[in-house]
Amino acid sequence: MPLKKINLAEKLAMFSTHWDPHVVATYNGNDVMVVKFTGEFSFHKHESTDDFFLILEGEVTLDGEDGDAVTLGPGDLCVVPQGMVHRPRATGEAKVLLIEPAGEPNSGDSDRPPAAKPSI
Repeated sequence: MPLKKINLAEKLAMFSTHWDPHVVATYNGNDVMVVKFTGEFSFHKHESTDDFFLILEGEVTLDGEDGDAVTLGPGDLCVVPQGMVHRPRATGEAKVLLIEPAGEPNSGDSDRPPAAKPSI
């Protein structure tokens, strides 16, 4: 299998929706995805996996249910431990790289319907 270069800016330019992750690669059974955030997502948790966020552009705040919060800018990453209730939010548009096990719903245990996660 030949090596393949993936340009994240090109992939992000392929869609304009928010909270709609798109798979750009797979890695050891994980989906590597790009997504655009704006506004607030629902509080949720993932019982069996950590949640990986790497901010490419913009600013994202990750709120914990207990009032804990961390604000991330370009180049910052945060791993939310499995089972921790959290909510990502962005005042303006943010572009983010996510890594999750293939098939893991992005909405966790919330009532929000999970995104389809198409491959691009």
